[in-house]
Amino acid sequence: MLPIKADGSKKPALPWLRYKVTRSTPEEHDQWFDGSPSRGIAVVYGGVSGAVEMLEFEGLAVRDGVLDEVTEIMEGSGLGEVWQSITTGWASQSPSGGVHYRVRVEGGVAGNKKLASRLAREDEYTAEERQRLAEKPNSKIVRVLIETRGEGGYGLVEPSGGSVHASGRPYVRLAGGPESIPTINAEMLEAVHAVCHMVDAMPREEKAKTAPRPKRELPEGGVRPGDDYEARTDWPEIIGDEFDPLFTRGNTTYWRRKGKNQGISATTGHAADRDRLYVFTTSTTFEAETPYDKFAAYTHLTQGGTSAEHFKRAAAELRGRGYGTEAPRRRLSSVPAQHFADGSSALDAEHAPDTQEGFEGGPQLRSVSSRPELDITNEADGIDGVLQLMKDGRLPDLYKRSGGPCWVYRDDNDDPVVKQLAADNLRAYLADHVTSFVVKRNPLTEREEEERELLMPKSCSTILGRKDWPLPVLRGVVTSPVIRPDGSLLDSLGYDRATGLYLEPRVPLRRLAPQVTKDSLERAKSIVLEQVLQDFPWVAASDRAHYVGALLTPILRPYFHGPTPMFVITATAAGSGKSLLKDIFRHCYGIADTAWPENDTELRKSITTQLYGTGQPVVVLDNLPNGSVIKSPVLSALLTSEVWGDRVLGATSKVTMPNDRLWIVTGNALRTGGDNRRRVMWVRLDPDCPDPDQRDGFTVGDLRPWLRHNASTLVAALVTLVRSWIAAGAPAVRVRKGDYSEWASIIAGLLGFLGVEGWMADRNEALDQDDELQEWALFLEMWRQTYGAEPLATGALIQGLPNHVPRKGDELPSANQLGIWLKARQGRYFGTHKVVMVVDSHRKQKLWRVDVHEDRGTGRHES
Repeated sequence: MLPIKADGSKKPALPWLRYKVTRSTPEEHDQWFDGSPSRGIAVVYGGVSGAVEMLEFEGLAVRDGVLDEVTEIMEGSGLGEVWQSITTGWASQSPSGGVHYRVRVEGGVAGNKKLASRLAREDEYTAEERQRLAEKPNSKIVRVLIETRGEGGYGLVEPSGGSVHASGRPYVRLAGGPESIPTINAEMLEAVHAVCHMVDAMPREEKAKTAPRPKRELPEGGVRPGDDYEARTDWPEIIGDEFDPLFTRGNTTYWRRKGKNQGISATTGHAADRDRLYVFTTSTTFEAETPYDKFAAYTHLTQGGTSAEHFKRAAAELRGRGYGTEAPRRRLSSVPAQHFADGSSALDAEHAPDTQEGFEGGPQLRSVSSRPELDITNEADGIDGVLQLMKDGRLPDLYKRSGGPCWVYRDDNDDPVVKQLAADNLRAYLADHVTSFVVKRNPLTEREEEERELLMPKSCSTILGRKDWPLPVLRGVVTSPVIRPDGSLLDSLGYDRATGLYLEPRVPLRRLAPQVTKDSLERAKSIVLEQVLQDFPWVAASDRAHYVGALLTPILRPYFHGPTPMFVITATAAGSGKSLLKDIFRHCYGIADTAWPENDTELRKSITTQLYGTGQPVVVLDNLPNGSVIKSPVLSALLTSEVWGDRVLGATSKVTMPNDRLWIVTGNALRTGGDNRRRVMWVRLDPDCPDPDQRDGFTVGDLRPWLRHNASTLVAALVTLVRSWIAAGAPAVRVRKGDYSEWASIIAGLLGFLGVEGWMADRNEALDQDDELQEWALFLEMWRQTYGAEPLATGALIQGLPNHVPRKGDELPSANQLGIWLKARQGRYFGTHKVVMVVDSHRKQKLWRVDVHEDRGTGRHES
């Protein structure tokens, strides 16, 4: 015990620190308390007084009903008997109206601590507190409701008189005394403290780890899953597996964790601002003395934590269970409802040709569907969506061929190019033609928002990696109106589904009259035959006929099957008009112009490049060296193949392409060799004058300027010629030209209908254009004339006919070399003669003789 000053300060009347650990003696008591009633009495709590702790309810707590609330909680939590023993053991009332209870604790007591407090009301502020708030407006003025005096603390007891307290009132005993202090264990005292702590009224802010991040207002109509869950769910559904509800007092429900027989473990509904779970014990999965709202408690129990990611997963799970409402999704900005396309940049309404007599002009535009929108939030769905757009025909100007998806465009020279798509090309195409987007949830508003996004490159690669695509097949590009296989005219720009052809005209097209009249036919013939081709120095009528046939072939190309021969435009001298003849093709159809390669390997590469990448229907191998001999096995294979297969540069896989081009070579004094003679058509020019480039006085004047201004007219005229022939029943004249017989018969019939003479009338002259054929024909004729049908050895031939035996360079072949040459040519006719091998079984030797074919028309009468 300690003596207390009688000045209202409640301070000890002597130095007392040593009495925290040393008990005062009766002698000291007699000295301190000498009968003077002015001094008060205090008890030092803790170990020095036998492990006694005082539980103090301030006068505010009594007046606010906090003591009654604690008593009710004690009784409801199973601590009623313990609480009754405490309140009836040694109870005192302070001058301020507070109540002090003492309890002896087995195992010792802790230090002083505050169990419950509240913020002071404004009417309770003292002058000093008002001054503090004026200086520091954010200061908190706190009123303690319940606290303890334990180790190192002391408290006044009755019969301390009024002089020791500022109020002037005494301490009064309510029940018992030191001899009736109850003894409880530390666990029970902790339970008592927990109940007292439950009435703490200080605001408790949610911690970041146990509450979602700060929330922004949702758009009108939007409710978060967590908020909806909180409004629709009761606490037993959330924590029923962890706690049992004990009772409810006012808005507060008291809970005890499962497996515990007494005490309170948690409360809900105690906070005035929001219904929260507040756990007092450390023996649960929840963090002690930390508020959890319903969504946070659900997240903690179902996701194993309360981090931002845990909250995100819990919200998604609740949304899947039907909680929350979606605000209207924020859509992308609208795109134009429709646009106009004509499938070709060649047709421009502002530059359409003027209508001319016999021909109609003007563009034809077609309306295409609106730009599609595609959700690519999920990569797999995005890929499926692109394929569905392909299938629905909503991706304009996208096609497929052997190598995969492709498009058609014009290069810097205004020539059509077929572009095989790589991943970056497909991504760029989709960026232009599809409004692709991803759906993202705004982390603050939780609103779904569409955000413009391009398809990922790997997704584009996946699409291109398929073996097939739901796209229209591109079978070729045509640059003028053409005749379909059924005889109808393809003159609509862009893609034609009936044929798989893409019309990308070289020049603006004129609309042709529905019916071809005699006048329009005569006008067309006049333009082509009497104006454009009138003044070329053809060697013979066949050369003019062959060129007209070549000029009409691109229009007829879809109408027949099989390859076409190569046209050789050659002249006796430079300046004869070869380039002009080539330019007619350039202005009418466009040409792929390439130099003659150095070897067959480069020739194959060039052929593949032209077939795979260009769209021009005519390929010109230009300006062969003077006197060149056209002799190439690669060219021979090309000219007899309907389909060309090769590996494209930069790729590992082989692609196949239709051989649908017209092949032309130009040069002076050209010759053929090997098998190429049978695969060419000759167009020969001979001006028969010095300086042929100085000639003048042509019907149309300078042809190149005329073509620049009249190419549309010329194309319309050529189409009219073919349409007239089709309207007349497409009469054909059967002729034989090996692999090209179908084409040759069609052209023969067309030229016969037009009155153009000379088609394939140069067969004998063509022999003169083949050095090898001429050389071997002369050799076999001399051989037959000299030796008749007598079989001879190669050595005898070399000795007997040294001036006629074919040579390799300037030297005679050896007997063995000549034998190899004869074996390679046995059975083949050179003119009317062929070489035949005779085996001399007696001499074990191969001999050779020459036979003559007397009737080449029937295949009989060989001798």
